[in-house]
Amino acid sequence: MSASRETAAPERSRLRARVEAEAYVASVCFKHGPPCLLGVELEWVVHHRDDPGRRLDPDHLAAALGQHSPTTLRPDSPWLPLPSGSPVTLEPGGQVEISSLPAPALGSLVDVVTADHRYLADLLGRAGLVLGGRGLDAHRSPRRVLDTPRYAAMERAFAPIGEHGITMMCASAGLQVCLDVGLPADVPARWAALNSLGPVLIGLFANSPDLAGEPTGWASARTLHVLGVDPRRSRPVPITDDPAQAWAEYVLDAPLLCVRRPDGAWDAPSGVTFADWIGGALEHPPTVDDLDYHISTLFPPVRPHGYFEVRYLDAQDGDDWVAPAALLVALMEDRATVDAVVAACEPVADRWLDAARLGLADPDLRRAARQVLDLGIPAVAALDLPAPHAAAATDRLVALRAAVDTPGVDTRGTTTRGTTTPGAGTPNPGAPGAGAPGAGTPEATNGRKS
Repeated sequence: MSASRETAAPERSRLRARVEAEAYVASVCFKHGPPCLLGVELEWVVHHRDDPGRRLDPDHLAAALGQHSPTTLRPDSPWLPLPSGSPVTLEPGGQVEISSLPAPALGSLVDVVTADHRYLADLLGRAGLVLGGRGLDAHRSPRRVLDTPRYAAMERAFAPIGEHGITMMCASAGLQVCLDVGLPADVPARWAALNSLGPVLIGLFANSPDLAGEPTGWASARTLHVLGVDPRRSRPVPITDDPAQAWAEYVLDAPLLCVRRPDGAWDAPSGVTFADWIGGALEHPPTVDDLDYHISTLFPPVRPHGYFEVRYLDAQDGDDWVAPAALLVALMEDRATVDAVVAACEPVADRWLDAARLGLADPDLRRAARQVLDLGIPAVAALDLPAPHAAAATDRLVALRAAVDTPGVDTRGTTTRGTTTPGAGTPNPGAPGAGAPGAGTPEATNGRKS
């Protein structure tokens, strides 16, 4: 969700027909070729070490980040990457994010990201700040820290839908894993696998049970809030045999969130889609740059962006991100495993909210998780992870497998070591979505279409 630059739209080729825009989206967002590069993006909520409930001051955060501070926080910053190459960006509530450079192997990726993660933690620590270990801010109610035209317009656009928008913007933190699209013949299967895995991996790695000092009753309340933002921009993209066309239609039919202008507010007319803009809803036709920017305001669980950006995982504590990232990478290593993943997960591919609330307490999700871990654990062992990380990731996955297979064990308690049990106990009646899944909660489905 980060936007590193906040500038008015430059002049480029105008888009005057929907078919032209759909063709552009399909070609740019689905770059075919042998899968050979990986990436991750790690987000953290930032707290004061001595008082995690105290509000962040943007000047304090900018001083702590120094020359690595993004220009959205300090416009005159040189915005230097961290020593191993990862740039720092910020989310609207002051959440810190590092994005790895593409790497040819998971082992080198883990080495680089771990080094930059530790450097960042030390940098913030000198200013009395610490990186959180949850997918939601467990201590503070959401409030915007960054003052940019984009985020101001987003906050106003999301205000009518209640707390979901501001919570996603200002109190959530995720783990994103980026994978190459793959060869044309394999793209539909890879697309189906990554999307179908969503509910299972949300359940396995749920890590956002609390918000602003209160239990939510959800194992991954972050998922609840992201899916609740606006179904037209956050629901799963349909699983089809032509994912490029499905994504192009999703993009064109999504409403505008903001319209960049040289001066003044960036608010978009309510309900106007990008297709409407092409059709003349605004006074000037959109450019290709406008379409690129519009794509950056869409938040489906898997977002095509020239590669597949898997966005449905909660932030993990410390180095715990390596286990879910390694599992995803391993499951996508060969076509036979990809096909087995689709077969295992297809029965629960639309159970996003059940997984978010219950973890793997649901028997169907547990069954799918068992099959996924049986496929993934030996595949992870074959990756080129550095020995300490390989051992830690394997140990965590084996522990999850044992918990899934043990009658009476609530797997919601195994997702994050050293933290409270996600979703355990009686749901807070005043918490978002404390009722049964589907009661007052966003709809989420990505059922297969052909």
